[in-house]
Amino acid sequence: MMTTTDLLLLSCLTGAAGALYKQWIPDTNYENKTNWDKGDVPCGSDKVWFSAQRKVSVFVKTTHAVQEMRLPMDGEFILNSGAGFYVMAGQDPGCGQGVMTKFKDSDSLKWLDPALWQGAVTVDDLQRENFLFSVHEESVPCRYDDVVFKDLSSFKVDTSSSLSAIPVKSVSVLGKKFESGSEFSQYLNSRSGRLQFHGSSAVTVGSPGCGDPSGCECGNSVNHQLICARVKCTALSCKKPLLAVGHCCHVCGALVTIHFTAGFNLQTYRQRIHHLFLILPKYKSIQLAMSKVSRSQRLMGVIPFGSSPEIQVVLVDGQGGLQAEALARDILKDVRTHGSSFGITAAEFQASSGNSSDQSADSTGVVVGAVIGGLVLIAFIVTVFALVHKGIIQMPSVSWQVSLSKLKRNSDVGELGGPLDHGFDNPMFDNLNMLPDLPGLQGNGTTDSIAFTQAGGVYFVNPAYDENETDFNA
Repeated sequence: MMTTTDLLLLSCLTGAAGALYKQWIPDTNYENKTNWDKGDVPCGSDKVWFSAQRKVSVFVKTTHAVQEMRLPMDGEFILNSGAGFYVMAGQDPGCGQGVMTKFKDSDSLKWLDPALWQGAVTVDDLQRENFLFSVHEESVPCRYDDVVFKDLSSFKVDTSSSLSAIPVKSVSVLGKKFESGSEFSQYLNSRSGRLQFHGSSAVTVGSPGCGDPSGCECGNSVNHQLICARVKCTALSCKKPLLAVGHCCHVCGALVTIHFTAGFNLQTYRQRIHHLFLILPKYKSIQLAMSKVSRSQRLMGVIPFGSSPEIQVVLVDGQGGLQAEALARDILKDVRTHGSSFGITAAEFQASSGNSSDQSADSTGVVVGAVIGGLVLIAFIVTVFALVHKGIIQMPSVSWQVSLSKLKRNSDVGELGGPLDHGFDNPMFDNLNMLPDLPGLQGNGTTDSIAFTQAGGVYFVNPAYDENETDFNA
């Protein structure tokens, strides 16, 4: 039965399943020291240099003193209230000797780089930095996500992808949320929009989002190669690393597969796992990613015959997967006890240690697969014979006869199952050199049954008659 807490969670999260907020991490803010080649914000004695050929939109929060500033040919400063620049006469006492400080290039920052995004269930979670762990494909904004660029901030992002458009639910820029396609198109064509967004693909808003409480597939699999090209995988020490659907790298941990019915709610169950297990001290180091995926179904593990939706739970830890496996076992125990209350019909797991939820399931699957394969083979044979009987398929009789004749010649078994009778050898058709070397065969003994004439002829001696008897010729 569902507890009161579970019901409250369900009522709060219904309709929000699969709808996440993805926030862009980098910015082009003047006050961000990582944007400068010296690793610090220029001071009053420094000379500021922006590359003349770079197009950039820079957000300035406060007032700054400079000695000199070189501006790009095409760019903009977005000034916060009260922000600006002024030239300081003489040296800034707290600045030192003053140097040339260059603003870094941001052209290489890609929309499809999963390391440049943070995900959360709500905007409040983004502000509290309560971020979610996701597989690489889902770290990048999915088609039903709300995309957020930080308030009081500017940016530059390359939106190139495998498709001509990148659909999302909404985009928030400088505190304004765009949900209308036409309105956001106008912003993209503005000066700020052209400086902030560039690339071969256009970001579009207005996607309806995910209306399925059990979650929706992300839709970024088409860009899997481009996403993984930005990811660097590390070496692993576990026995059997696992590769999750949508992830670019193998991991040490566990994969839990959940089978569900129409009553399953993804966000509700995510919150349940968090409140039951992830708050425990022994599981605080575990990263959990939960999403709906389509897994290909294969007959006997080889022949594809469709796909089925599943909930994939990825558990990763820094201890070789041991804690992740323990959490996977706890999740399965909870499913067996309370799974039906959440629309879960079954669950299983695989661990990077080589263990699984039910080792006997493998042998059972083999038996079931063998039975199904045998039935398919029988059905195929019956179908072929039926088609032959109706004359739709004709068997190649000549080749069968040739094969049978060869088989018969090469066999020493008779038609009745006994030894095959080869008859007797006819010496008239045998090569003399091939005859066996038998004693007396070519001698002059009186017991010979075969004689050879000088002319090479052959005649038979009838042992019933003696050649020395009286000639019957009159």
